Amino acid sequence: MKLLHRLAGRLLLMLACLGASPVWAWPDKPIEIVVGFAPGGGTDITARTLAVFLEKELGSSVVVVNKPGASGAIALAGVARAKPDGYTLAMTNMPGLLTIPIERDAGFVASDFTYLANLVSDPSAFSVSMESPYKNLSQLLAAIAANPGKLSVSSSGVGTDDHLLMVFFEKETNTKLNHVPFNGAAPQRNAVIGGHTEIGAMNVGEAMPYNGIKVRILAQAGETRSALAPEVPTFKEQGVNVVMSSERGLVGPKGLPSEVQTKLEQALANVARNPEFRKKIESQFTELDYLPSGPWQERLKKADVELRALWTRNRWAD
Repeated sequence: MKLLHRLAGRLLLMLACLGASPVWAWPDKPIEIVVGFAPGGGTDITARTLAVFLEKELGSSVVVVNKPGASGAIALAGVARAKPDGYTLAMTNMPGLLTIPIERDAGFVASDFTYLANLVSDPSAFSVSMESPYKNLSQLLAAIAANPGKLSVSSSGVGTDDHLLMVFFEKETNTKLNHVPFNGAAPQRNAVIGGHTEIGAMNVGEAMPYNGIKVRILAQAGETRSALAPEVPTFKEQGVNVVMSSERGLVGPKGLPSEVQTKLEQALANVARNPEFRKKIESQFTELDYLPSGPWQERLKKADVELRALWTRNRWAD
């Protein structure tokens, strides 16, 4: 009888512990992926594509919440302060993830997050409207040189890959552009199409015509031509030594429970291996660039050193 009482007591204790811990039942409510840009841009589309597949892996609803502003800093700062329970995550955009805290007080620093996985990479690019007189980069460069500071280029905000592409293009070509920041790729693309800015510094996946909206891509900033858009020449092959891309991954607040982090990392690994996810990403002219937590953090640490050195030399926010 005493043995039965002891066993019953242990069972009740185990049940009490399970009831007190949110980890065992996780997830038991919707998960939010916060995006720091307006709907319709590359980061938003990547997040929404991921959400569909992540739902199947986790067995719980995954919703995308857009909180545009301050080049994505508002969203990232909010997630950094969120409860570390796995229900609030952020789709990051590199280099902004690192450059924004270097350039100003952003309300977050890189160490405020639990890094889960990088998923895709999308080369930056210069595009113009289909009605633009500029048919290639040489023609555009001649016009910029002849009209210093007058040709406008739209970006998705200060410190983003779009903005840095413009900064490094200016320094490489010894020219000056008029920077016009927006809260995401969709409004900046509309500005280009509507003739409000002459140039759009947006990613290849955002500029390609899969979404029914056409612009003319004059150059993309990958090391080599993308296999998904082989007709688009690089800046380098046109004599401008600029390389820049948007790397998009998923983070949570610092301090996620280890069981939750492991479950999320495994789910992301499964999504990255899923042929349907790969096909969907490729249809968006975006390149799969999956890196698990450890290797991703190592790449970010190296990039942080390089970007801080660039900031010291260039002061790109000035």
